[in-house]
Amino acid sequence: MRIVGIIQARMGSTRLPGKVLRQLGGRSVLAWVVRAVRQAGAVDDLVVATTTLAADDAVAAECRKLETPCHRGPVDDVLTRFMQALGGHSGDAVMRFTADCPLLDPAVIREAALVYRAVPGLDYLSTGLARTLPRGLDVEIVGLPALRRADREATAYHRTHVTSYVYSHPGESRLLGLAYAPAAADLRVTLDTEDDWRLVSSVVAGLGDRCVPARTLVEWLRARPEIRGLNAHVEQKALQEA
Repeated sequence: MRIVGIIQARMGSTRLPGKVLRQLGGRSVLAWVVRAVRQAGAVDDLVVATTTLAADDAVAAECRKLETPCHRGPVDDVLTRFMQALGGHSGDAVMRFTADCPLLDPAVIREAALVYRAVPGLDYLSTGLARTLPRGLDVEIVGLPALRRADREATAYHRTHVTSYVYSHPGESRLLGLAYAPAAADLRVTLDTEDDWRLVSSVVAGLGDRCVPARTLVEWLRARPEIRGLNAHVEQKALQEA
């Protein structure tokens, strides 16, 4: 069972432009994501999927610096971008990451891959089906047959979100959700606004330039209401708003 990791990354963002290359603790946000995936040791190949826009020349340059393959494809049709990126990488499934989640836990990534490989015939696995982790730590894996079906059938915002068609229209697909304790779905460590940036920057200032276990991160934030409150008001965009 070969799993290809794909990190979607682009400079364009309506609420926080250029977020994927902002410097965080001495390295880019994208570099944090790449490091977490590599530390997990869970994927057989890793590629960054960015766009053909001139603004994303900077993303391609950062990939060269990180010695990570980079594919450039459509801006809004991210599903097509993923399918194109898979062209040069042999795999049975895709582990999808977004480049605005610098605090990913390698242990969660590794556990997701172990479970996916251990369950025969599984089409989709995610920590987001029954959300218990802070937003920004979620991991998802989709089998290639299910992803190909989505590519044939998905339209509109499902093409932007890559996997949403799979779990919204499962059909005969087998889905599995992973849950973690203590529940912390109310916490937010993804980057979409300046207030998100303030929180994540505070975490790195407090815990250092390292991959932090999810439980450690949750406990640290629970003990600091003034920090976890920095972005408590931020609402996640609905799928349809993409």
